[in-house]
Amino acid sequence: MGRVVAPGDPLWLDEDRSWALALAAVERDSCPDCGHAWSEASAPENEFEYDVSLLRCHACATGARQSQRFQESGGDASGLHVSITKRG
Repeated sequence: MGRVVAPGDPLWLDEDRSWALALAAVERDSCPDCGHAWSEASAPENEFEYDVSLLRCHACATGARQSQRFQESGGDASGLHVSITKRG
């Protein structure tokens, strides 16, 4: 959080630990896909309480198309990672 740790100072202060534990609690209660809190998003009474917008990431779409062409031409996709860079 911007604190410079001097020799002999503890690496973590009580406040640091509190923030880290709070973050861990939020992350435990987060859907890995959408990021909304499981405790709200999985509650039956909230089934129709969400709106959605579909957005296309053109960088990801380009990578997916290239990966698909690679596999269709017989390429082995095991361990394949796609690196995407913007032109120009």
